Amino acid sequence: MPPVNTRLAVYPGTFDPITNGHADLVARAAPLFERIVVAVAESPNKGKGPGFTMQERISLARLALADLPNVEVRGFDSLLAQFVSEIGAGVIIRGLRAVSDFEYEFQLASMNRHLIPNAETLFLTPAEQYSFISSSLVREIGRLGGDISGFVHPAVQQAMRQRWHKKQPETEGDNYA
Repeated sequence: MPPVNTRLAVYPGTFDPITNGHADLVARAAPLFERIVVAVAESPNKGKGPGFTMQERISLARLALADLPNVEVRGFDSLLAQFVSEIGAGVIIRGLRAVSDFEYEFQLASMNRHLIPNAETLFLTPAEQYSFISSSLVREIGRLGGDISGFVHPAVQQAMRQRWHKKQPETEGDNYA
C-alpha cells in the first residue's frame, strides 16, 4: 500500500452525467490540492444502471473539467476504499447539496474512516446556483426533451441529446395540422 498523500484527493461518483454542480465542486477544490482524481464509478447495480457507459462518463467528465490542469479523471470498478488506498490519496471529497444529503454522506464517511483510517472525508457545498442540480433530475429533464443547457457542459448536453433524441425521419402522413 502506497503512503497516504494528503495533497491528493479523490472525488468519487457515478457522474451520470457530470453536472455544473460537480464541475463547480472540483473547480473550488482544485486550488486546495496538488492533484484531484475524479473517480468515475462503474456502478452497474445503481437503479436501472447508468444512462452512459463508464467510458462515456469518463470522456464527458474530461471534457467538462479540461480547464483544470491538476485534475485527472479515472474510472474504477472496485470498492472506493480500495481505489483510494491503491492510489495513496489522503482525502475523499464529497458534495452536500442540502441537509437531506448529510445523513447518507455521514454514514459513507464513517464507513470509509473505518475501511481507510488514514483518509479524511472533506465535505464541500456547491455554489447556490447549483445546489438544486442532481444528475437524476438532469437525466429526466434531458430524456423528456427539456432544456438542460444551464445544468451541464455543452458536450454533455450534446451527448444527452444524441442519446435520447435521435432525429426521427419525417414521413408523409405524419402532419396532423
